[in-house]
Amino acid sequence: MGASVSFLAVDLGASSGRVMDCRWDGSRFELHELHRFANGGVRLGDDLHWDVLRIWSEIQAGLLRFRVAEQGTPAAIGIDAWGVDYCLLDDRDRLVGNPWHYRDARTRGLPEVLAPQVNGRELFTATGVRTMEINTAFQLAAMARSEDVQLRSARTLLMIPDLFQFLLCGEKRVEYTEATTTELYDLRARRWSTEVIERLGLPARIFPEVVMPGTALGNLRASVQSGLGFASAFPSIAVGSHDTASAVAAIPGLDEASVFLSSGTWSLMGVAVSEPNLSDAAFEGGFTNEGSADGGVLLMKNLTGLWIVQECVRTWQAAGRHYEWAELENAAASAAPFRSFIDPQAGELQAPADMCAAVRDYCARSGQPVPESVGAMARCTFESLGFAYRAVVEDLERITDRALTTIRIVGGGCLNRFLCQMTADACGRRVIAGPVEAAALGNAMVQAVATGHLSSIAEGKAALRQSLDYEEYLPASGGWDEAFARYGAAVALGRNRERAANSQIA
Repeated sequence: MGASVSFLAVDLGASSGRVMDCRWDGSRFELHELHRFANGGVRLGDDLHWDVLRIWSEIQAGLLRFRVAEQGTPAAIGIDAWGVDYCLLDDRDRLVGNPWHYRDARTRGLPEVLAPQVNGRELFTATGVRTMEINTAFQLAAMARSEDVQLRSARTLLMIPDLFQFLLCGEKRVEYTEATTTELYDLRARRWSTEVIERLGLPARIFPEVVMPGTALGNLRASVQSGLGFASAFPSIAVGSHDTASAVAAIPGLDEASVFLSSGTWSLMGVAVSEPNLSDAAFEGGFTNEGSADGGVLLMKNLTGLWIVQECVRTWQAAGRHYEWAELENAAASAAPFRSFIDPQAGELQAPADMCAAVRDYCARSGQPVPESVGAMARCTFESLGFAYRAVVEDLERITDRALTTIRIVGGGCLNRFLCQMTADACGRRVIAGPVEAAALGNAMVQAVATGHLSSIAEGKAALRQSLDYEEYLPASGGWDEAFARYGAAVALGRNRERAANSQIA
């Protein structure tokens, strides 16, 4: 590469974070990892929180590594992260407490409790977002219902990536794509939904200005610049701060016939549209509308993804058995196909103490063979994910009236070749996999547009196409249609059982 400029992309995931140096030489991008660190919830008694101070220290460590290695100044920096979680600042811009983790139990069952005030269909019409108890709206509603002193003393709400932008440059703004994950933002009017905020009893004062992707927020604070030893200042850019938006921004060829699949701890699958789809079909299908990095909308479905396998790995490790992902793929490939299926969305699989036991119990209660071996457990999960993806694609075709022929997978799931091939086979569609670090690349590409190094996101996508390698998987035959019907029957049985249990509790 010739003379190049660097864009620092901070990509924060629920299980790991990374600081990346994305170099642009005028025609191609090249990605270099500066710093990677583990992330996750911290248990405090019965509560689950994020340790944002440690995350901030890790971000600074990544910036310091760039400064030491490059002896220069980047062109800009941007931050993307997961959605729905937030931080609260007081009137002196101090954190009022430890930010909550979306898997904390305090919101469990809250959408049903609050349905008389505002039900899921009303919220979907107002915001375009599918009601989930992890959403910001219900996290804040839980605080309001308990008269939490932290909410009473709060003056500013910032989403997770917005907090770190504030720590970098001092600007308190919420970026558009993150705002759209809250179930408190009106996607049609492009503003906070004052009606929903009022009906949930939330203080309107805490919601700051929303800015669009590509907004230059300001240069680094003098204290941050001097503390890290940079000779000159550089801007902090509001990118597509929701990691899904940044990941989708890095997908070339996302046309009318394509579905995106951001595959990692969560699986997020959908299509790009110009306006939110608020139809009954979208609502009943469990779809959500969230912002895209180009200011448009992503019509998509959130599915539990590789987290199920990750939790099984954690259970096995606790028992002294350690497995690498390659071992799990090989074990799954050797296991008998189409024996047992799970619903990745089943409530009993969302936060069990022992995921392996929960999967076995799900299969037993639905009259299926119980997966006992590591290979059988992995195969059951991978096949079920593939069929869950097929169900989403078929729903999307019906809702959007599009013929969807290609699935474009980005994120960590790209590395799982067994799952990529299984997705092609289960869905009966071509799969294009890559890039793995899509969120970081989309993050950096939006920075390049914001700083004038690229003229548009379309030009940025074309540059990414030339910069990266992709893998293609073509579907193979082998009993997938019959197995999909069996998967559907197992899922329907499990959901009927879950509805019956919930009605008894109510």
